[in-house]
Amino acid sequence: MSKQPKVSLAKNKGRRSLDGVDGFTTSIGAGSVFTGTISGEGHTIVLGHIEGNSELSGTVVVGEGGKWVGDLTADTVVIAGFMEGCIVAREKIEILSTAKMRGSLTSPVIAIAEGAVHDGSVRMGEVKRFTDQREET
Repeated sequence: MSKQPKVSLAKNKGRRSLDGVDGFTTSIGAGSVFTGTISGEGHTIVLGHIEGNSELSGTVVVGEGGKWVGDLTADTVVIAGFMEGCIVAREKIEILSTAKMRGSLTSPVIAIAEGAVHDGSVRMGEVKRFTDQREET
């Protein structure tokens, strides 16, 4: 079984939420733990564990195996791992089939894949439920 995260730019260029992401300016690697507040611009990927509330510009990805406990505000948020807290996205939230999410979601557009687990409230302008048809590589 591969240790490579399933949410990566190399393997998910067809995922519209990641198409505009040329690279990540901030990375919390697998096995790393960060406690506190992250703020700034650019794209962020979390494959380790974050505890804290953060407001970021850009796209935030919590990859499969990643964990975020706390509130998160960003332009776009993609969750493939575990998230507990409130997410506010200025553009879009995408919850992938491997995600387990506990908390509120607020965004103009929210997409929740079949198989994803979400326990909490949803506030948005438009709900899209989908079956992910992209091939895993």
